Amino acid sequence: MSNDDFRRELNSTFDQVSGSPSPGLRDRVRSGIAQAPEARGPFWIATVAACVIAVLLVGVLFVANPLRRPSSSVGPGVPTASPSATPSPSPSTSPEPQLPAFVCASSVAGQHPSSEPVAFVSDLRSGTHAGYDRLTIDFSNGGPSGAVELKPQSGTTFTQSPSGMSVTTKGRSGILVVIHGADLHSAYNGSVDIVTGYATLVEVKRVEDFEGVVQLGLGINGTGCYRAFWLSNPDRLVIDVEAGNQ
Repeated sequence: MSNDDFRRELNSTFDQVSGSPSPGLRDRVRSGIAQAPEARGPFWIATVAACVIAVLLVGVLFVANPLRRPSSSVGPGVPTASPSATPSPSPSTSPEPQLPAFVCASSVAGQHPSSEPVAFVSDLRSGTHAGYDRLTIDFSNGGPSGAVELKPQSGTTFTQSPSGMSVTTKGRSGILVVIHGADLHSAYNGSVDIVTGYATLVEVKRVEDFEGVVQLGLGINGTGCYRAFWLSNPDRLVIDVEAGNQ
């Protein structure tokens, strides 16, 4: 059908529906029909392009959503497994030093690992413990260069040196401690006759401090058995006197 035939049919139909049109209505309708395809073309193309762009943007945002979080596959009421905590290791404690056995005869405690020509005694400390009483002899500049002798005896009478006079301590028996390469007067200002009041080690008395030799008389009750060993930080000689039948 040609454009002219289409226009005539459209005019006839329009006249039947609306009655007699105004003189200018027919011309306006014809003009609008003639121009409609050309005017609608760019508008519809732009609309379709905008829709396509919007669809593409929605798809991109759905695929690469930066705020998306992984969904949990665990339904409500189902407990989730919490990560197992690694058990912390229990703090290790340093083992106690291996103490020597108690002896009841004369012996030599030996030399301190770090020895000095003359070691200065800085303190005499006593203490009581379950099964033994303790005498600790502290040194301010390292251990003595000579040996330490321990000599149990049946009585409590000791000979002072260099005077040769006799002194007696409390207790029923004694132990003579002889420290070679030591000094009890340069760094020590405490008592040289200590009465402890303990059941086993009852008195500690100086009997010599002359020409690098220090002697201590220990008045004790009990068996007279003991052990002696060195410790460091500070450097010290430890003498434990074993408790026994009084």
